Amino acid sequence: QVQLVESGGGLVQSGGSLRLSCVASGRTFSSYVMKWFRQAPGKEREFVAAFSWSDNRTYYAVSVKGRFTISGDNAKNTVYLQMNSLKPEDTAVYYCNAHRATPTMDDWGKGTLVTVSS
Repeated sequence: QVQLVESGGGLVQSGGSLRLSCVASGRTFSSYVMKWFRQAPGKEREFVAAFSWSDNRTYYAVSVKGRFTISGDNAKNTVYLQMNSLKPEDTAVYYCNAHRATPTMDDWGKGTLVTVSS
C-alpha cells in the first residue's frame, strides 16, 4: 500500500521560505511522476509542480515558476518542494501526489498547511 507523508508546512511571513517534504513508501516509484498540489480555503485543488523520477524533468504552474523548486532524492524516496519569496496567496494545504500513467493510478498524502502572513 502506498503511503505519502508530507511535512514542512507552517506559518511564515511574506517573502519568506519553506521546504516541504513528501516521503513515499509501499511501492517502487521509478515509473511515477510525483506532484504537489494545493488547495486554498474555498477554492479547488490546483497543480503546483511535478517531478519525474525516470528523467528528473520538472514542471511548474505559472503562478510559482521562478519561486518554487521541486526535486527528488531517490535514495530516500522523498520529494521536496522548496518555496521561496512566498506570498499570502500561496496560503493553502499542500498535497503530495504519486501518479502513474500506465495503468493509471493516483495516491495522495493527507496534506500539510502553509500559511503566509502579509
